[in-house]
Amino acid sequence: MNAPACIRRAVPRALLPLLAGAALALAAPAARAMTIERVVSPLGIEAWLVRDHTLPMIAVEFAFLGSAEQDPADKPGVANMATSLLDEGAGPYDATAFHDRLERKAIEMSFRTGRDYLRGAMRTLKDNRDEAFDYLRLALSEPRFDPAAVERERAQIMSRLRREALSPNDMANRSWWATAFPGHPYGQPVDGTLESVPKITIDDLKSYSRRALARDNVKIAVVGDIDAETAGALIDRTFGVLPAKAELEPVAPVVPQGLGRRVVINLDVPQAVVYFGGVGIARSDPDFMAAYIVNHILGGGAFSSRLYVEVREKRGLAYGISDSLVWLNQTALLLGTTATRADATGQTIEIIEREIRRLAEEGPTEAEFAKAKTYLKGSFALGLDTSSRIASQLVQMQLDNLGIDYIERRAAMIDAVTLADAKRVAKRLLDGGLLVTVVGRPEGVTSTESAVGASPSQLAKPRETPADREPAQR
Repeated sequence: MNAPACIRRAVPRALLPLLAGAALALAAPAARAMTIERVVSPLGIEAWLVRDHTLPMIAVEFAFLGSAEQDPADKPGVANMATSLLDEGAGPYDATAFHDRLERKAIEMSFRTGRDYLRGAMRTLKDNRDEAFDYLRLALSEPRFDPAAVERERAQIMSRLRREALSPNDMANRSWWATAFPGHPYGQPVDGTLESVPKITIDDLKSYSRRALARDNVKIAVVGDIDAETAGALIDRTFGVLPAKAELEPVAPVVPQGLGRRVVINLDVPQAVVYFGGVGIARSDPDFMAAYIVNHILGGGAFSSRLYVEVREKRGLAYGISDSLVWLNQTALLLGTTATRADATGQTIEIIEREIRRLAEEGPTEAEFAKAKTYLKGSFALGLDTSSRIASQLVQMQLDNLGIDYIERRAAMIDAVTLADAKRVAKRLLDGGLLVTVVGRPEGVTSTESAVGASPSQLAKPRETPADREPAQR
């Protein structure tokens, strides 16, 4: 659940007639009980498959361990730039020729960078599946990194970083991560900085792709009009040419620093942006589902959450406010954000901290608890309404080691959480304090210390997901 940096997605014109009427049809696997098959290719590469013959389409989603956290300490942004160039020319085709072939065959391909994972997706009509998988193979195994494409991408990233350096939302986000994780890869901006991006070389890009794109660190899901034997053969053809083993640098476990601090960055804008966060609960933790329910009650429940009701509905201090559980491979977080009037910033932060303390001390009410459980059980299928979303969810389930039967077990896991569990976990989750970063001209708020590791060129958001909501909440 983070949500990701580099996203390239364009719907080819040839797909539009099919997509116009596809929403209901593609929801079919979610509407009925899905059968998820574990496919092991002849070369031993595993993938999860959901067959759906409703439309003649195939969606593939995959994730490689090793992304921005593999960037050199003095060159943040390497993984992001490399990822953004995977479809900018591959094999015998330069960028123009490669894009032309995707367009003519109605093949949709995208790649995006997170802190822990490089995520990718491909969607194609069944009739074009062989060409689609071949082009994906070229993008992953033979990216060209042509000088012209590299410089074009570098210029685009630099332009974006300059814009984001003046964006209060991006500044607050980047300052939070730099302050929470000084000296750790998670504290580095995923997109890089105005200082680091110009120093990235083609050799850096080739080195990253060679080290990270390997068979032993990939998770794959396939959804659509395809059988297991064909899927296995195409997976081998696409991913089997990659190195057998990745060469990743180890990343140390870490907890956020600076809890209890407030970091204010002055910027002459009408509103103040507030970014707040603290220690979360790992996805593998037995208490995770209870924490998931508690967080929904606190700030994850949109219009019904305590933070939304207290800040927006009762006092009109913000248009919106929310928080999320975020789990990365080496840390777990609770992160939230809002924006409010300058003269109301201090009051807004006090309400956020008060509601977090109150929920930690008292736990949820029985009515809140029952309502949250009902919603979380019923809303899950809404994220499984297309083949691409199903494939994405299957990959996330693999990354989180949830088991191939997780969708079947999920409702029972929520039901098994008791109100006593929720009250106990509320204290565990919410009693650790917050690091708060504020950008604007906030009244009633001052820095308790200066920001750590956040030079002006770094005060732009790593272009994630979820995110930094890299893993979507489930």
